[in-house]
Amino acid sequence: MRTRTAALLAVIALAPLGACSTVKEAVKGPELAPVGYPAHLAPMDPKLTLQYPAPQPQTANSLWRTGARTFFNDQRARAPGDILTVLININDSANTKNQTSTSRTAGTNIGIPHLLGLESTLGKILPGGFDPANAISTNSKTSNDGSGAVTRQEQITLTIAATVMSVLPNGNLVIQGTQEVKTNNDVRQLTVAGIVRPEDISATNTIQHTQIAEARINYGGRGDGARVQKTPAGQSLIERFSPF
Repeated sequence: MRTRTAALLAVIALAPLGACSTVKEAVKGPELAPVGYPAHLAPMDPKLTLQYPAPQPQTANSLWRTGARTFFNDQRARAPGDILTVLININDSANTKNQTSTSRTAGTNIGIPHLLGLESTLGKILPGGFDPANAISTNSKTSNDGSGAVTRQEQITLTIAATVMSVLPNGNLVIQGTQEVKTNNDVRQLTVAGIVRPEDISATNTIQHTQIAEARINYGGRGDGARVQKTPAGQSLIERFSPF
């Protein structure tokens, strides 16, 4: 009895630790997952690592430098600290419907005409008599109906400048950019992060959001307006953990 009580107390004590992240999400809202490639190479708050650009190979008797997009130098971002422009044009929509209906009926009848000659004795012991031909009879019936529908449409058109945070061993660039605009007591914040190939950066030093691997795009805000629109923390906790 003591062992069972101790185990129960241990579970109750550890339960808040397991729900800590859920409580934090309910109070502060969801957070973006870290960029993975793997994740530790490009966290959401990476530190800028300055590196000197690799020397370009020289071509004899030529004014054109290998890999250049312009006659004199390459204007595209390629080293930590360089800046490129990210063009975000998201226009997604989804419409799904699901419906499920299941039912099952089962019945069982078991008779024991002969049971080592004890069938007549059982009839005297059991109340109400005993019928060996109908010793056991069971029946069950279950049914389940479910339906669901999802309609979603998102449209975001933005432009943001991002900084090259680091260069991966294969040459891909880890980028991250944040933009904040404050109007009265509200701050609009846009964050973009991910991994791009230098070959996908255009001659105008821009890249589409569809060309960003492990893209993390966040568009939101904070302030008086966002606080009024957000569900109160107490109500959010009750709705998340209420068993009813």
